[in-house]
Amino acid sequence: MIDRAYCTTMARYDRSMNERLYALCAGLPDGERRRDLGAFFGSVHATLEHLLWADQVWLSRFTGRPRPAAGLGERLHEDFADLRAVRAQVDAEIEAWAGRVDADWLASTLTWTSGADGATRARPAWVLVVHLFNHQAHHRGQLTTLLTQLGHDYGVTDLPWMPGLADDPA
Repeated sequence: MIDRAYCTTMARYDRSMNERLYALCAGLPDGERRRDLGAFFGSVHATLEHLLWADQVWLSRFTGRPRPAAGLGERLHEDFADLRAVRAQVDAEIEAWAGRVDADWLASTLTWTSGADGATRARPAWVLVVHLFNHQAHHRGQLTTLLTQLGHDYGVTDLPWMPGLADDPA
């Protein structure tokens, strides 16, 4: 099972990666961000929206915060600056939640009804937390491929090289 240290480390890692990702994407022309490149969600912008949407959905299940009004695959933010601002806000919420999460909650079972298919499911909360962070890494991997196709290098994404993780810079 995971613990609070895992949650806070992964939340900080995701925020760090998202900040770098959005900084790079801010320099792209809007048409390039929105160009359908054949990825699962089509474009860089749509993939960024999906990641934000999914994080908001899971955070709502974990904390009771309101779910996003949009459904899976629906537009959240047409304006990139708005999308970026909300991403930063949600990353801060995830970090705050991670700093409060306790062992009893992580060991509990979370039950929810899926908005995608209407099925009610129950899973260990810790498994769903791992999924939250794994889901971000999965789609950021897709984004780095899309950015490479567009001629942009996102750089190193490996967790052990996250700034501030260890005293040894090597």
